Order: sequence, then structure tokens, then C-alpha cells
Amino acid sequence: MTAVDLERLLRWYVEAGVDDAVGEDALDRTVVRERTRPAPEPAATVTAAPGAAPPAPARPLPPEPVRASAPAAALPPLDQAALGARAIAAACADLAALRAALAAFDGCALKHTATNLVFADGNPSASVMFIGEAPGADEDREGLPFVGAAGQLLDRMLAAIGLDRTQAYITNILPWRPPGNRKPTPNEYAICLPFVRRHIELVAPKVLVLIGGTSAAALLGTGEGITRIRGRWHQYRGDPERPSAPIPTMPTFHSAYLLRTPALKRDSWRDLIEIRRRLDEETARQSAG
Repeated sequence: MTAVDLERLLRWYVEAGVDDAVGEDALDRTVVRERTRPAPEPAATVTAAPGAAPPAPARPLPPEPVRASAPAAALPPLDQAALGARAIAAACADLAALRAALAAFDGCALKHTATNLVFADGNPSASVMFIGEAPGADEDREGLPFVGAAGQLLDRMLAAIGLDRTQAYITNILPWRPPGNRKPTPNEYAICLPFVRRHIELVAPKVLVLIGGTSAAALLGTGEGITRIRGRWHQYRGDPERPSAPIPTMPTFHSAYLLRTPALKRDSWRDLIEIRRRLDEETARQSAG
């Protein structure tokens, strides 16, 4: 093959899109190979001066480091984590101990992605306890439940029936924010549920308000949606394995959902009126007793 033929062949390869040459054997790039300095271009022989040290041989470059991702924290199986959470929660004698136990608990992966533990806000001696679903970005940043836009709406809803955070106690099913505000998994709720149940036992509210369908499903054990069960009184009876005295419980729409669906605020207003009525009845009963 003449030089002209080779030039035509190379031009044909380039026009066909072949712009790189490879060897006959595939290169396994998952194996770290030792890199050596490229051999120098041939140069004219230079005679070393008398007494000069001979040139040092080319040293191989160190191999490229293999970057390994940090291993995820080893978590116990779901049943083991739930049993551990139940034992830890049952040993907490007061809210301070419960908060410390949650801060030290490593059985839920959400703890390792959240910024802060979101425990509770308000008055633990209040007659009414509100339980939402999970913290959002604002709550994760400040370490308090319901402080974002949904929290501001909740504050206005409380004010409409003569309440504020000095007369109510507010928490969530989950004390840590799911990454990206994603929907929490059933496993995450199952692991944290013993702490929530112990939280309710320690506060001992006269009335319980479950904000959103997820908290209602977790604490009432129902598979019905929030639209079907809201507006009606239910009975919260604690852990099914050791039931407690029933607490009148009202499921209602989550305030974040109301921001997206303002037409449902009318239904939530009816729920609030019923909550106010029940609180007044409890107050009158205590006064009479």
C-alpha cells in the first residue's frame, strides 16, 4: 500500500467518525495500574562532563487513589429497631428523658440526614395535643414543629378558637425531616411510633388532634383516608399490646394540605369548632368535679 493509499484510508476513517485508536484488547479501567512517566523523545547524545553524576532513572508515578464512598451507617432490622425503641421509650420517666433518648437513638436512618431533632413546642400541661406528620425544611432548621407556612396557618387556626402555643402542645409522628421533604416510609413511622405513644402518655392530654392522614393512620390504626375519618370523634387507646385509657381524638386536614386546597378550609373550620366544644366540656367537667 502506497503512502497515497494510506492517506486516503485515514481520511475515510476520519470522515466516518473514527477519531481514536484502541488496542486489540479491551482495557479494564476498574483496575488501578501503575502510571509511568512517558519516555523522553530521542535526543542527541550528550556526553556528561567529567565527574558529573549520572542522570536519575525515571520514577513511576504513584497509582491513582481508589475513592470509595463512605459506608452507610449500619442499622438494625426493622423489628429489632422497633423493639429497641419500645424499650427505650418505656424507660423514659418524663419529657426531658424522652427528648434525650430520641437524641441518642440511632435506629432510624432519618436522624443521619436531618439537621436538628424536632421534638415539640407549646405547653406540655395543655389540655389539647396536636400531632402532625414530619418536619419540613423550616422545622428542621429551627428544631421546632410547625414554624413554616403550614405552621403559620396552624397558628391562625388555633387563634380562631381562642388558643395559642401557650395553651396547646404540638409535635409530630417523626422527629426528623425526611430528605427533600419526601413522604416518610411505613418503616420509619413504625420505628418512631413507640416514642410518640410514650410522648402522649407523658403529656396525658384531654383531647388529641391528629393533623393529616398519616398521623391519623399511624395512631388510630385505620386504613381509611383523612377525608372519610375527619370531623368525627375517635378514641385513641395507646399501644395495642398495653392499652391505656381512651383519649377523645379528632383527625383533621393537615395545614400544608389546606394551603394547596383552600376550599377545604370550611371543613377544617367545622373540625375546629368541634374541638373547641369538646375542650369546653372537659373544662366544665373538671370544674364540676
